[in-house]
Amino acid sequence: MFKGRVSPVGSVSSLVGEGEKLFVQNCSACHRTDSTEAKLGPGLKGLFKRDTMASTGQPVNDETVRRQIQSPAKLMPPFPSLIPQQMDALIAYLKTL
Repeated sequence: MFKGRVSPVGSVSSLVGEGEKLFVQNCSACHRTDSTEAKLGPGLKGLFKRDTMASTGQPVNDETVRRQIQSPAKLMPPFPSLIPQQMDALIAYLKTL
């Protein structure tokens, strides 16, 4: 989150909370958080514990997830307008699933 500094726990939990809000607003219509089963898009439970993303076959890491959100490979609409802090929050939330 902040290079060279340890974030206070409150900051991490507020980042995750912001990411959850962004997910509900932008992603929950198509993606499940409580299952790996697909809704319209793949279920995201345990996403960061997987070796590869179901949609692209690429390794799961911050960069590939960020790229998939900004410029998706399949039916998902792109979200290029998310600012870096929002993307960090969304990824922080996805890591908790």
